[in-house]
Amino acid sequence: MKIFKRLLMLARPYSVRMAFAMLCMIIVGALTSSQAVLVKPVLDDIFLAKNPASLKWIPFAIIGIFLIKGSCNYAQTILMSFIGLRIVTDLRNKLYEQIQKQSLAFFTQHPTGILMSRITNDVMAIQTASAEVITSIVKDTFTLIALVCVIFYTDWQLAIIAMIVFPVTIYPITRLGKKMRSVTTSTQITMGTLSSLLQETISGTRIVKAFCMEKYESNRFAAENERLFKLNMRAVSVNALSHPLMEFLGGLGIAAVIFYGGYNVVNGNSTPGTFFSFLTAVLMLYEPIKRLANVNNTINQGIAGAERVFSIIDLVPNINDKSDAINLPQVGRGIDIENVTFCYEQTPVLKNINLSIKAGEVVAFVGMSGGGKTSLVNLIPRFYDVTDGRILIDGHDIRDVTIQSLRGQMAIVTQQTILFNDTVRNNIAYGDIDRTEEEIVSAAKAANAHDFIMKLPNGYDSNIGELGTKLSGGEKQRMSIARALLKNAPILILDEATSSLDTEAEIEVQEALDNLMKGRTTLVIAHRLSTIRNADRIIALVNGQIAEEGNHETLMEKKGEYFRLYNLQFKDEGNGNGRLAKDLE
Repeated sequence: MKIFKRLLMLARPYSVRMAFAMLCMIIVGALTSSQAVLVKPVLDDIFLAKNPASLKWIPFAIIGIFLIKGSCNYAQTILMSFIGLRIVTDLRNKLYEQIQKQSLAFFTQHPTGILMSRITNDVMAIQTASAEVITSIVKDTFTLIALVCVIFYTDWQLAIIAMIVFPVTIYPITRLGKKMRSVTTSTQITMGTLSSLLQETISGTRIVKAFCMEKYESNRFAAENERLFKLNMRAVSVNALSHPLMEFLGGLGIAAVIFYGGYNVVNGNSTPGTFFSFLTAVLMLYEPIKRLANVNNTINQGIAGAERVFSIIDLVPNINDKSDAINLPQVGRGIDIENVTFCYEQTPVLKNINLSIKAGEVVAFVGMSGGGKTSLVNLIPRFYDVTDGRILIDGHDIRDVTIQSLRGQMAIVTQQTILFNDTVRNNIAYGDIDRTEEEIVSAAKAANAHDFIMKLPNGYDSNIGELGTKLSGGEKQRMSIARALLKNAPILILDEATSSLDTEAEIEVQEALDNLMKGRTTLVIAHRLSTIRNADRIIALVNGQIAEEGNHETLMEKKGEYFRLYNLQFKDEGNGNGRLAKDLE
């Protein structure tokens, strides 16, 4: 019930609409019961007593009842739909905002498809629970109360007989509700897995086709889809069982009422009008009971989705601003890494790193895969937090400054270029969409991107497709560089920015990178040594520790780790796999 209470709390901003909707529901419930009351005068006064006076007012009363009832039903439907959709919209915004606040570690633990399922499927389940359930509970409960009053007023003895059946229905309804919650939870988990599988295979379709794995992936999808089918059928089975069960139990009560009520009419202890008024009320009574029984299943479906949504909303990001965090002043001195150790899931990745980087210095990081290069660079913008030690920028511990002011002074260009399904202009200006046309064009020119942009159908207004699929690898990278140039941040991070490009594209991108690096403190991770040969310093990392540092010439003379990496890469030239001899001349 805690989860359901939290959902109700989300409706507090719309309490006025809720109150008016509930008033409409109360009126609907009262008018529904009045229909049963009118059966008695219709039979006894019109058809049996043939009273002309009753004939004059009863039809108009029925018209008035249905007119007011219909109007109130319309009003409460509109109001409750608004409240339900508003709650879901607010909840989806809150969920997405909370996901955006999480660190990179969160996204390594939660696949994209699973998170998409939370925002779509789980929230949709909550929408039903938020609007339809509240409507049904309020309206049907008031209708139920009004009809119970009618049947006790009409014949209390018959009412007791009818009421005997109700407690019998509680146990099976409860059991079915628990079963539905379990099935719904499994269904939503499978939907998340299916979404994750879709996301992976569609985004990685080139690899799937390259390795001829279409049949394998189709079989994998079919297996999960079959599992989802079976879970959905179990849910349908549970829902379908509720209705006939209630019908049967209701039939027992109605049979007892007809027997006892008919016996009283036959023996002159009751009138046909009284009996049929009572029977009408009883028949109408079982309808809201059946709807409330189905609501129990819907509530459990909504709660199952809400539990999964709130599990993320309640998750406190492990990287936050301190309460007394300050804005980082404009960077002017440099970066100091002091005794930094970093563990990922208890596994040490970096061990006791000490490094000082001066403002305007270009520092490159090299090493075998898994040596800790990317992990070290990711600590600077606080994508992760250090396990031990500290990182200072101009003497400020980066944990003591606001994340926004910290990252606002950094520009990042990565090997995997991330562009959005938007125009060229908006992709370059990402982060500051108010930049002028002249500034955007100037950044594009400095990144050697202006010429190919102008060849696109609509120039800077051209849409580049999902992840920039309408552009080549080199074009996407130059767009990314233009974005970094426009940001004009004092600290630049280049994470293997040219490693996936061919020779011609790399030359153009390297020229753009040279323009980008001018006057900035630059941290470079590179496999191709063409981007780091002229670096002020090269840091060789081995097993998470600094093995050696110096410029290209110094490290080549030392014949240590950097020299070993150089020889390994140069050796590929003889196998036709590299072009490093030219790079390293």
